[in-house]
Amino acid sequence: MNNTKLRLTILSFLQFFIWGSWLITIGAYWFQTKQWSGAQFGAIFSTMGIASIFMPSLMGIVADKYVNAEKLYGILHILGGLVLCTIPMVTDPGTFFWVILLNMIFYMPTLALSIAVSYSILKRQGFDVVKDYPPIRVWGTIGFIVAMWTVSLLGFEKSASQFYVAAGAAILLGIYSFTLPACPPQSASTSSQNLAEILGLKSFAILRDRKMLTFFLFALLLGAALQLTNAYGDTFLHDFDKNPDYQGTMTVKYPAIIMSISQISETLFILAIPFFLRRFGIKQVMLFSMIAWVLRFGLFAYGNPGQGLWMIILSCIVYGMAFDFFNISGSLFVETQTQPSIRASAQGLFMMMTNGFGAVLGSSLSGLIIQHYFTDAAGNKDWHSIWLTFAGYSLAIAVLFVFIFKHKHTTQPAQETQTAPLLSVEQA
Repeated sequence: MNNTKLRLTILSFLQFFIWGSWLITIGAYWFQTKQWSGAQFGAIFSTMGIASIFMPSLMGIVADKYVNAEKLYGILHILGGLVLCTIPMVTDPGTFFWVILLNMIFYMPTLALSIAVSYSILKRQGFDVVKDYPPIRVWGTIGFIVAMWTVSLLGFEKSASQFYVAAGAAILLGIYSFTLPACPPQSASTSSQNLAEILGLKSFAILRDRKMLTFFLFALLLGAALQLTNAYGDTFLHDFDKNPDYQGTMTVKYPAIIMSISQISETLFILAIPFFLRRFGIKQVMLFSMIAWVLRFGLFAYGNPGQGLWMIILSCIVYGMAFDFFNISGSLFVETQTQPSIRASAQGLFMMMTNGFGAVLGSSLSGLIIQHYFTDAAGNKDWHSIWLTFAGYSLAIAVLFVFIFKHKHTTQPAQETQTAPLLSVEQA
């Protein structure tokens, strides 16, 4: 493997190893070890959305105008790692929320910055990001899976030690980032004429372009679906334990292992992205993602750990297409439609719409809908109707997307298409 690609592969692996070390198992620590309230636990997942509303775009502006992206990326990971080290000392759920929120404030912008840094290094060394980035990004998913299995095999699922594993990886990645090729600000030398330009807020002007505005609005709507299975999938499988017919099955005993099929599927679909983008274009690829979300939720609605196990497994497989065809392809679309001077900011905007406003919208509304319409007096949930409702939501977005989002696909190679005029703040 080329040295540049290898170095970015390590970056991608550690980026998601950090998250995978605690995201799936924090529930076990919360409920089994601390035995804190389930009502308060819901707020923990909202910290990702809250932090993503402002931090990715803000840090994107800083990277575009003031600080080398790789250095900013490293600083954020080191700070996040230090915060993770303090989590085991927290003794009440209220403080736990604020500590996790602070960690997310440092971590969430690194998702967009990792993309900006990787794209910058690849393009300056003559690589094709559409072709060469997905095989690098796939190692991020592998890192997430390795982290899940590492924490599980070490017996840390219910232990505070999972946060030390994440902290170690974060600090290591932070230090490693300072050894990467320099990614200097692309608009640092641009003379600012007003306060908006001084703050870098001109990058928000891309939303004045109708196509980009439409793209970001659908990113928000689809972003609302991204965390639904992370938030409810594990609980959904655990609830089958109430049915004597399914007690003792592998799905009920090890739901995290079953859910990890989703991440394994991601590795395959990430590698398929270059082919699908060249063959079908961004609009069709994102439409495939929306249809996959319909299947993801619909198969959950009819699946069970018995004869319907194949539906649950197939749902986990199509998750790879649902998640990656939207996230990775969307970031590539943003990359090819904006000028270099605002690309980090634009990636931050994309992250803000999906993991920020979208995630908060999805988690808050889904919680209210489930509580008011699909939960009985005894607290039992009608999972069949819940998943069908989510499937209907995804289908409605797909239909609207077909008619509203206008984008003409070209079969030209990526390098050629990038020589065409890109969207700049002046054009927006």
